[in-house]
Amino acid sequence: MAREPLARDLCICVCIYILLIAHQSTCFYLPGVAPEDFWKGDPLKVKVNKLTSTKTQLPYSYYSLPYCRPKHIFDSAENLGEVLRGDRIENSPYVFKMREPQLCNVACRLILDEKAAKEFKEMIDDEYRVNMILDNLPLVVPIRRLDQESSVVYLHGFLVGLKGQYSGIKEDKYFIHNHLAFVVKYHTDPELDLSRIVGFEVTPFSVKHEYEGKWNENTRLTTCDPHAKKLVTSSESPQEVEHKKEIIFSYDVEFEASDVKWAYRWDTYLLMANDQIHWFSIVNSLMIVLFLSGMVAMIMLRTLYRDISKYNQLETQEEAQEETGWKLVHGDVFRPPSNSDLLCVYVGTGVQFFGMILVTMMFAALGFLSPSNRGGLMTAMLLLWVFMGLFAGYASARLYKMFKGTEWKKISFGTAFIFPATAFAVFFVLNALIWGQRSSGAVPFQTMFALLLLWFGISFPLVFVGGFVGFNKKPAIEDPVKTNKIARQIPKQAWYMNHVCSILIGGILPFGAVFIELFFILTSIWLHQFYYIFGFLFIVFVILIITCAEITIVLCYFQLCSENYNWWWRSYLTSGSSALYLFLYAVFYFFTKLEISKPISGILYFGYMLLLSYTFFVLTGTIGFYACFWFTRLIYSSVKID
Repeated sequence: MAREPLARDLCICVCIYILLIAHQSTCFYLPGVAPEDFWKGDPLKVKVNKLTSTKTQLPYSYYSLPYCRPKHIFDSAENLGEVLRGDRIENSPYVFKMREPQLCNVACRLILDEKAAKEFKEMIDDEYRVNMILDNLPLVVPIRRLDQESSVVYLHGFLVGLKGQYSGIKEDKYFIHNHLAFVVKYHTDPELDLSRIVGFEVTPFSVKHEYEGKWNENTRLTTCDPHAKKLVTSSESPQEVEHKKEIIFSYDVEFEASDVKWAYRWDTYLLMANDQIHWFSIVNSLMIVLFLSGMVAMIMLRTLYRDISKYNQLETQEEAQEETGWKLVHGDVFRPPSNSDLLCVYVGTGVQFFGMILVTMMFAALGFLSPSNRGGLMTAMLLLWVFMGLFAGYASARLYKMFKGTEWKKISFGTAFIFPATAFAVFFVLNALIWGQRSSGAVPFQTMFALLLLWFGISFPLVFVGGFVGFNKKPAIEDPVKTNKIARQIPKQAWYMNHVCSILIGGILPFGAVFIELFFILTSIWLHQFYYIFGFLFIVFVILIITCAEITIVLCYFQLCSENYNWWWRSYLTSGSSALYLFLYAVFYFFTKLEISKPISGILYFGYMLLLSYTFFVLTGTIGFYACFWFTRLIYSSVKID
């Protein structure tokens, strides 16, 4: 089952690459997959998706609860990203007819047994929401804000039920939402009688339905009767959830004409409450960049230029022997570091992530990865990461060859194995915990096999191909100065130049450039909201690149001036330490914004955030390393070395 979506995703990814190269004109935002026109009376099939909760972070399939079922349940086509997200899209017993209202339709009648009552109560306690889909639009509940008369907030999905007191009873009772008042908004072509769906809303009610006589298929409800023009408008007599209680599930369907065109139907779902915060994030990040750029300009244009001019004007041997500062360590600055093999592996992995994120953001900013394409973003990132293995192997092998290494296959193997194996091991353990909870978020074994196939079948060979090209087809990178055979002794460093201190200081500014946007990213992941402002995100990503590069160059210059030539690993760790602050912020976010109470959910949160921080470390560390690598080669190639 997973192989067909996987093959389709691979073809889509290749086609996107071709289109990006061949088509240079202006692209437009794609708000949906493809428009579908409906004649009056055409059937509209509602699909059900997973049950979600921000309190547990464990999704469950819709039919894990004893809701009304169609005669045959079948899964809709899923892509790889949907499976990894825990989406389980299935058909439902709700069938509408275009522009034909329906009132008080009975979906089914259910007598709760003890197990079903317990399951409903647990879901109500954990505030689970029911998600449905119509014509690729998710179901929303409109809530009018009290502070603004014309402002409406849309919540994704409706609550399974509520817990509270009723009729003066002090004990809390559980009530289920068993009557759904659907509103389908449509836009009609003025020339043709065709309509397109542009909105899907619901108002849930808890109603204890009543009827006369014994129940049969033709029984009329006395609490909801279209013939008597009696409709459900409130939950004055709610339906309690208890053992042996009778629950009748019913629904209304109202069709409402709308001026919103199909191309703009997602604007309601993606409406930003306050975009000024994002602009503040951009301004905040730009201020950091300007500050760092000023420091770099001062170093490059004043101090460094003066140093180079001074060194090049030295004429006597006595003057040359009195040289100080960063030129003094020219014979050791390009000495291979300790654990150079591991550094090559991490640099190559960082290049792989950098390429994946850069191309993904370009596609997303151009509109190819709209939120309407569920799972599209995750699928694209995964496939791009696999294909970027070619550049990872190339970068690792090139750096390894510069260090005079000879076993390029070992480096390629490490690049292809170390990070993916770590991530897969953590993912496997977390997935096992989700399996134990019988959640739909657990990735099936066939999908796990597909992930392994992507890893070993595509990424692994591409890393080795890149390593072969980088090591055997390209000449070694030549150092601008010769390296001494005997390493010079590093003088005692000032406390503020201590490696731990400088590394921790270096990570603050890159994190400061992105932490505001990070809030929205975490909210979209853990509070089940749409994230679509990829234009802002792309700008922040560019600012992050500049910030990581500049802070690493500044601290690297100070380190070399203090005659410490061990800059290789420190340049990587300086900007990479921003991942530590990212994880600390994730801890802060957990205790201040989330209401997770179950231990399993907490383990899942911190497990995935640890993986995200690890990825951020590899990405930012590689950016800082290459910036410092370019800087040192530039300054040492600009002076005359005798």
